[in-house]
Amino acid sequence: MENEEEKKQPAPPPDRAADAEPGAVEEVVAKLDMVAAEPEPAELTEAEEPALVRAAYEHPLPIRITHWVNAISLFVLVTSGLRIFRAFPSFGPKIPEKVLLDIPKSLTLGGWLGGALQWHFTFMWFFAVSGVVYVVYQVVSGHYRTMLFTPRDIPGVWPMARHYFFFGPKPAATGQYNPLQKLAYTSTILFGALALLTGIVLYKPVQFSWLAFLFGGFRLTRLWHFTAMCGFLAFIPGHLIMVVLHGWANFYSMLSGWKREPEYQE
Repeated sequence: MENEEEKKQPAPPPDRAADAEPGAVEEVVAKLDMVAAEPEPAELTEAEEPALVRAAYEHPLPIRITHWVNAISLFVLVTSGLRIFRAFPSFGPKIPEKVLLDIPKSLTLGGWLGGALQWHFTFMWFFAVSGVVYVVYQVVSGHYRTMLFTPRDIPGVWPMARHYFFFGPKPAATGQYNPLQKLAYTSTILFGALALLTGIVLYKPVQFSWLAFLFGGFRLTRLWHFTAMCGFLAFIPGHLIMVVLHGWANFYSMLSGWKREPEYQE
């Protein structure tokens, strides 16, 4: 009977470890130990998290287009205008003619009076149209609030001028444009309006004789037109100095519209 009970008992499970190839068990155990020893990925702290880059959309597309059109137009108008002025370099009577200012030919465009007039009368339309588009867009979009010079900006003009031209301390930025920039940009709009109105008189003196009368006559209209050009010539060097001092990001914003890391808080 005992022999029969021993036969009925199930056989023990086979030893898998014994059947395994030599060294296989040790290899599995070693891999498990390596996995257990691997450190858990550490969480990023606030200091280690990548910082977000601030950017401001300063110059919409219409502003950028009109800016560069005006820049090219001004260059042509000033250089051709100086050539036209050389034909009669005075604001007094033609007889006796007196040379008020002798402009070097190398600084002029057109080669002669007729050529200069063609350049001038062509690009005056680009300047006029882009100037009108610029002003209309500023008013309609409300963008003018960022650059229009107002009486409250007067106290901030000298501190900025001292910083730019006399290496004084830099005032804190409170907006897209500082008071000195606002004064410069607002002045250019006035110079542009004066140049257009007086230019119309010089272009069609008979048809716009009433406008010439308001400017004090044809002779004084030429003087006012020349004054507007001098205003632009005074603005351009200061404008370029501001661009250089504010760096590449400021210049690039007039190409892309976006400025990285603006100094002011939006």
